[in-house]
Amino acid sequence: MNRLILSSVLLLGLGLAGCDKPPTVVNVPAAAPGPAGPQGATGEQGSKGETGKAAPVAPPESAK
Repeated sequence: MNRLILSSVLLLGLGLAGCDKPPTVVNVPAAAPGPAGPQGATGEQGSKGETGKAAPVAPPESAK
């Protein structure tokens, strides 16, 4: 009787372990871009100022 219960418990455990399925991963494709709209206005060019000057240096703080 004990062997019958033990074997049935083992078979039940193996049967439940065999039913465990891995999760299914579904890759959703990215949306395709739509048609291009009209081109926008071009931006203004930057001003051509003086170049090559060093930044001003702050004077050292005096000790109090």
